[in-house]
Amino acid sequence: MAIIFITGANKGLGHEAARRLIGLGHTVLLGARDAERGRQAAEVLGARFVRIDVTDDASVAAAASDVAAHEGRIDVLVNNAGISHRNGDPGTITGADALLVFDTNVAGVVRATSAFLPLLRESADPAILNVSSGMGSQTLTHDPDRVESAVIAPLYAASKSALTMLTTMYAKALPDIRVNAVDPGYTATDLNGHSGTQTVTEGTDAIVALATEGPGAGSGRFVDREGDIAW
Repeated sequence: MAIIFITGANKGLGHEAARRLIGLGHTVLLGARDAERGRQAAEVLGARFVRIDVTDDASVAAAASDVAAHEGRIDVLVNNAGISHRNGDPGTITGADALLVFDTNVAGVVRATSAFLPLLRESADPAILNVSSGMGSQTLTHDPDRVESAVIAPLYAASKSALTMLTTMYAKALPDIRVNAVDPGYTATDLNGHSGTQTVTEGTDAIVALATEGPGAGSGRFVDREGDIAW
């Protein structure tokens, strides 16, 4: 069974993914920025809590050191932590807004991936899952039959587009590690005020599927619960 580290796992998609993976017999390390909420969630689920704030270099380094001291490796890193920014009026979006969103949704993934690479390389079958969004797909956001085309969220969409490209580059640069991006779909979570049409369990189908793939599965993919999707 795998040792799986999930960032932003005290609620929402991360929490549900942790619950399901623990139910399958895997060891889950529940990463969260808020120590109290993280510990409570981990206790309920039967996970081990590791504090991590993906926007803080020292916090990420401390989390990796904690795991190195206790588990000595991870098999799967799920970069799930992220924030939204739904303001669609370009005239009111600031540079500070952009830096905040990209710091969490893109730079946070860079920080966590860099810090945990040595631990992933201790695994016989390492994998990285980046939780992206269909909002980051140029194809889906231009398809009038898709809900993504009706949402205007410049910073969130741009950050997720950057994350999917980061995934393809990491997949090429890390041939010894599977690196894939996941689109959970329009799922009811705090991120969208619970307006999503999918349940949180449906939203974690692709995360759980990729986290439990066997050796030899593909890298550099963008996947939702139905299969591969367009970038």
